[in-house]
Amino acid sequence: MKITYLGHSAFEINNILVDPFLVMCPDYRPEGITDIFVTHAHGDHLGSAIEISKKTGATITAIFELANYCTAQGAIANGIGLGGWINYRWGRTIAVPAFHSSSIDYKFNGGCPCGFVFEIDGKTIYHAGDTALTSEMKTIRELYQPDIVMLPIGGHYTMDIEHAVKASEWLEANTIIPMHYNTFEVINANVKDFERQIRELGKTPLVLGINQSIEI
Repeated sequence: MKITYLGHSAFEINNILVDPFLVMCPDYRPEGITDIFVTHAHGDHLGSAIEISKKTGATITAIFELANYCTAQGAIANGIGLGGWINYRWGRTIAVPAFHSSSIDYKFNGGCPCGFVFEIDGKTIYHAGDTALTSEMKTIRELYQPDIVMLPIGGHYTMDIEHAVKASEWLEANTIIPMHYNTFEVINANVKDFERQIRELGKTPLVLGINQSIEI
């Protein structure tokens, strides 16, 4: 499995995209992308999803209200809710709760925010989306036993380092990838401090540079 960090909360995992807000990776080319997942409607997560879908034919999977908006804008979209597995050729995913807000252009209802659990190539990945620390993460650990988790650490709008470290402890995953930090001044975070605390838990912090890929 190949994971590429595209900045903020955006990742390419094999041939899928998650939260493709690409201001930190403006030269990115979505070659071979088949599916796009959007955790919520805020512009720094919906990002270029609609444009990429229209250009490539990739399907956007998102909560029902947001998916309907994407369809109305000419994209191909699959509207879902929380709590049921969705099957794909490459594996399956389930939308799980996130504690945040969700609005389209900061004006209209974007449905509920979510995270995604992916099963791909024998690995389980949890992308938390924008969320506070929540005891739902204990349920995610119990049900899905993620191998890799992607957690926001920037604070202000989401959990900060302190709470991301606690989330890592609850989730019991071995590999922790920080996201949603240092894009804007208000979410600046000391990633070295995050790395130190994750190592103290006996886990592996995986801090990726922009457009950096890793094979797992």
